[in-house]
Amino acid sequence: MRVLVDTSVWSLPLRRSARSLSPAEQRLTALLRGLIHEGRAAMVGPVRQDILSGVRDEETFERLRDRLGAFPDE
Repeated sequence: MRVLVDTSVWSLPLRRSARSLSPAEQRLTALLRGLIHEGRAAMVGPVRQDILSGVRDEETFERLRDRLGAFPDE
């Protein structure tokens, strides 16, 4: 079964350093990694747009866009 992951969960490993995460956020990040590893993490266009909309510099935007490209829109 695929799992639709919300923007707030995607943002944890993509926009924040691991050291700044609370224990609960670290657990969510670990769950997300597990879903990705299993091929079960799903994304929709509005979530992708939310994640990319906050990126200020072009290099980071392109890197993040390319990483998210591995997840087709549901």
